[in-house]
Amino acid sequence: MNSHEIDYKIIGEDIQIVEIELDPNETVIAEAGSMLFMEEGIQFETKMGDGSNANQSIMGKIFQAGSRLLTGESLFMTHFTNRGYGKRKVAFAAPYPGTVMPINLSNIYGNSLIVQKDGFLCAAMGTKLNIHFNQRLGSGLFGGEGFILQKLQGDGLAFVHAGGVVIERQLNNETLRVDTGCVVAFEPSINFSVQRSGSLKSMIFGGEGIFLATLQGTGKCWIQSMPISKLVDRLSVHSPQARKESGSVLGGLGNLFED
Repeated sequence: MNSHEIDYKIIGEDIQIVEIELDPNETVIAEAGSMLFMEEGIQFETKMGDGSNANQSIMGKIFQAGSRLLTGESLFMTHFTNRGYGKRKVAFAAPYPGTVMPINLSNIYGNSLIVQKDGFLCAAMGTKLNIHFNQRLGSGLFGGEGFILQKLQGDGLAFVHAGGVVIERQLNNETLRVDTGCVVAFEPSINFSVQRSGSLKSMIFGGEGIFLATLQGTGKCWIQSMPISKLVDRLSVHSPQARKESGSVLGGLGNLFED
């Protein structure tokens, strides 16, 4: 095994956290700012890169760190190591309400997983993080994820966070059409593309959007019920600014409904 063998516990229902138990000298890597608490004996270091290649040159580390900026993540990652004599715990929380998914990469096709660009939370030391370019123009423009995704590679545990409830589906040479932005992760054997949602009438009046994400092939995929983009859109409707704009459009009648 190249990755450290870590133990974990998922805590919570609607807003979950992951609590990881480390043996002495075991390490977990995480996104900067995701740590919730750590017990005495846990030490952390902020580093460029994921540390999966101990012999990586400084230029390689700079390139890897720079590629993370393309996904909208921090330039650095935090490495948490148990420097004590017994087992110690460290916990991580997702940046918005939802589900934490534990995924054993050794059980994934090719030991790699394609994840939405802000989906990675933490992983056992030895997990490699790279960017994954979406080759299809339509998927990049309308897929809700853009051209750049993340690829996780390794043989240990990785933790991905998603919004709302997560559904795991196994496709067997099948096609699944999904609301754009709701695809959390999929195996590399799955073909991801974006297609029109239907006829012109359905696209305009159906309420499902103009495009749908299409997953085709054989492999596993994970779907989230409430991506952060959809959550922000729904909340913004009830913001004071939105009410002001509504009132200005409706004139005096709209002002009657303002606080």
